[in-house]
Amino acid sequence: MFDIISKQLIAPAVWRQTIKAPEIAGKRQAGNFVIIRPKVGSERIPLTIVSSDNQRGTIDIIFQVVGATTMDLAEVESVQDILGPLGHPTHIANFGRTAVVGGGVGIAPLLPIAQALKQAGSRLTTILGARSKAFLILEEDMAPISDQLLIATDDGSKGQKGLVTEILKPLLEEKKIDFVLAIGPVVMMKAVSELTRPYGVKTMVSLNPLMIDGTGMCGVCRCKIEGQTKFACVDGPEFDGHQVDFENLTRRLAMYKSEENQRREARK
Repeated sequence: MFDIISKQLIAPAVWRQTIKAPEIAGKRQAGNFVIIRPKVGSERIPLTIVSSDNQRGTIDIIFQVVGATTMDLAEVESVQDILGPLGHPTHIANFGRTAVVGGGVGIAPLLPIAQALKQAGSRLTTILGARSKAFLILEEDMAPISDQLLIATDDGSKGQKGLVTEILKPLLEEKKIDFVLAIGPVVMMKAVSELTRPYGVKTMVSLNPLMIDGTGMCGVCRCKIEGQTKFACVDGPEFDGHQVDFENLTRRLAMYKSEENQRREARK
């Protein structure tokens, strides 16, 4: 069992938890994730390690309650199983003028990567998107590491009204961006990748396919990258956004929606 040291509701249905996991805390790097099973009977779900504290032996995760397993995770005081750190660590370098783009809960996995990119010398323009001010997370964590922080909300309650792509586009037109990293909903990552394509700006995205074991054995997280089958858990989760088959990813994410809905309703 892995004790949950603290938990905080940071947005509607969005939790930040600090979990005692010293072996994982000592090895995690930016971009790593864990597979979590909250309790016996729960499903296994992947969650990015947002931060870690080697001295305390803890890791932080952020998740949104949307299904039966995240309902379980929000309620338990200790976690049954955690496997990690998993996935390829992010390739960190000084990419020059870098735009890091986060949407919704995708801002959580963006944070540790942005911190590492800044430490490597990249000049960060941070663009955060959310449904409204109430759903915007980690603004206070992103601000100190950003050379420029820009915000878009669907309803205009914070920052510019509209989409993150509407903020990114003029920066690309003015040739102020050398590299883009986008993490968030599939539709957002696809839109960012299509926006940057004609400008020839390298764009990386972090994929969130269905996943079970996280070690490449089950094959559930397979995705199409430049026509080839890759496994997000061991080949990713980050890939070149201009090579990702987003339509295939969207179809695979929707495969078990009816079963997910049934389990969520039964859990209620």
